[in-house]
Amino acid sequence: MSEERRRELGETDAPVEQELKESFDKTIGEGAERLHRTMRNILVTGVFGGFEVGLGIMAYLAVMHETGNHLLAGLAFSIGLIALLLAHSELFTENFLMPVAAVVAKEGSIGQLARLWGGTLVANLAGGWVFVWIVMQAFPEWSAVVSESAHHYVDAPFSLQTVALAVLGGSTITLMSRMQQGTGNDVARIVATIIGGFLLAGLQLFHSILDSLLIFAAIHSGADITYGQWLGWFGYTLLFNVLGGLILVTLLRLVRTKELIEKRRTQAPADPDAPHNA
Repeated sequence: MSEERRRELGETDAPVEQELKESFDKTIGEGAERLHRTMRNILVTGVFGGFEVGLGIMAYLAVMHETGNHLLAGLAFSIGLIALLLAHSELFTENFLMPVAAVVAKEGSIGQLARLWGGTLVANLAGGWVFVWIVMQAFPEWSAVVSESAHHYVDAPFSLQTVALAVLGGSTITLMSRMQQGTGNDVARIVATIIGGFLLAGLQLFHSILDSLLIFAAIHSGADITYGQWLGWFGYTLLFNVLGGLILVTLLRLVRTKELIEKRRTQAPADPDAPHNA
């Protein structure tokens, strides 16, 4: 089918389907809103994001303690991502699609993206560190299961397998964000969130925030794990999470909406740091 015929069939003259156009506008709008937040708002939403992922960790450990089943525990972990969605908090790895698309469309700058990423990452880790400390004081009987879970990550050698697990971790959370953006139906968004949580935690994909909180919980419980071991694991996991989210999802999405991006770029203000009214 030609582009001309597709435009005739759609409700707009956009060179792609109407639904994609609407999703694109929503993605750019939300991405620009995140980029133009103040540092205070970035840090506050990031801390709350750490708390809510910690809530998912609490549910994960409870199910693992009772059943020892990673798949069931992965479903339980989805509680944290649902809380994150409904509370409109921020998770570092959710910022691989919308803010990047906004920067490409000239609705924000690289500097704003770096500020958003850096502030959210630090706040997620700090908020999660505090929350899982509270969890381990409340449930010391989970010490053995959290230690085993944490050792699964910090003891893993750097290899093609661990790189692939980290790439999949980044692409899965980014795809989850894309699915949430693709619908206005709250039930559908929650289903997408449950899918993401199940895959991330149930399959033990390497995720820089989720698994860091498991490692922090193990350290709080007295496990023989150091922050140096965590940092060694965290460094490459973070890198390949970013690459997975950007290359496997964001880049392909930008290629799919190339015409819309070019049109948006021509309409964008000259100064991307100027106040955004979208």
